Amino acid sequence: MQVMIEEKSREMMAIWPDIVRDIIDAIKDLNIPDVATWMEKVLEYNVLGGKKIRGLTTIYAYKMLIRNDQLTEDNIRLVRILAWCVELMLTFGQILDDIMDRSLVRRGRPCWYRYNDIGAAAINDGTLIENATFYIIRKYFKEKDYYINILETFHDVIFKTLMGQCLDMLSTNFGKKPDLDLFTMDRYKSIIESKAAYCTCILPIIAAMHLAGIKDPEMFEQATPVLLEIGRFYQIQDDYLSCFGNPEVRGKDDTDIQEGKCTWFIVVALQRATPEQRKILEECYGVSDPEKVKQVRQLFTDLNLLDAYSTFEEETYKLINVHIQQISCGLPHNLFLDLLGQIYRRTS
Repeated sequence: MQVMIEEKSREMMAIWPDIVRDIIDAIKDLNIPDVATWMEKVLEYNVLGGKKIRGLTTIYAYKMLIRNDQLTEDNIRLVRILAWCVELMLTFGQILDDIMDRSLVRRGRPCWYRYNDIGAAAINDGTLIENATFYIIRKYFKEKDYYINILETFHDVIFKTLMGQCLDMLSTNFGKKPDLDLFTMDRYKSIIESKAAYCTCILPIIAAMHLAGIKDPEMFEQATPVLLEIGRFYQIQDDYLSCFGNPEVRGKDDTDIQEGKCTWFIVVALQRATPEQRKILEECYGVSDPEKVKQVRQLFTDLNLLDAYSTFEEETYKLINVHIQQISCGLPHNLFLDLLGQIYRRTS
């Protein structure tokens, strides 16, 4: 499986220079070479270096959804371009997210806003990438009958992701001491569905469905709730990895406890905590002091949250499998099963 992923990643990388050239040429047409030079650096630093899972998922989904006689060289090129649009959109969100979360490391390197003390100027760079994405979509898909559908999918996912980001920041009290009374499971599910599930699962699969020419509303109606379940599952795994995973393997620092994030672990901890344990959380959660972070992690362990998470992971995996088997609109079950299997028990 890993060999196949690496091969597909190389195939996707083969057209990356074309994507960069398209964006840079559009800037050069405005006769602003300094911006063109800067933008090339922004793209190379921020877009590359990840596993490209969402982009590769877009390609995989498209190939599963079309007939073999549609696998022409032109169509494969188009889906690879669309895959890079998905990756560009993800990068836009990550640049802004790192600033708001005051993260230090992304993909094993300093976050862009920390690179050479770029600071708040990184906000403009992230927005440039967002708009470059729509430039590429317009350049390659404007004449296609699915153009509006793809455009609306990207806009819809951005809108929902930004709302999730807003709810996330409201929950942390904008980096100040969080109000733990707000940390309910319903609120948590709203955050991860909007902030993570749409860009992780909805965007690549739904975009691929539009590219494949699917028009049946029932197919989209049956695909969406299952994809949201898988996306929520992915984010809860992220919460686990952020708290108990290896930062070197993940290539990023983990600041959920320090930032006072509304995560699966703090929500379940608050449900289980005694009054004395809750006082510890109120004192320590959302504080950057390493000793207080250590106390929170220890409390999570004392509350048997690792066992609870393991049980939750197994039960959720089985439940999503059942929901996939209930899809009756003609979409291939393996598309969803493979997506779920790819993230099940992941370590990074």
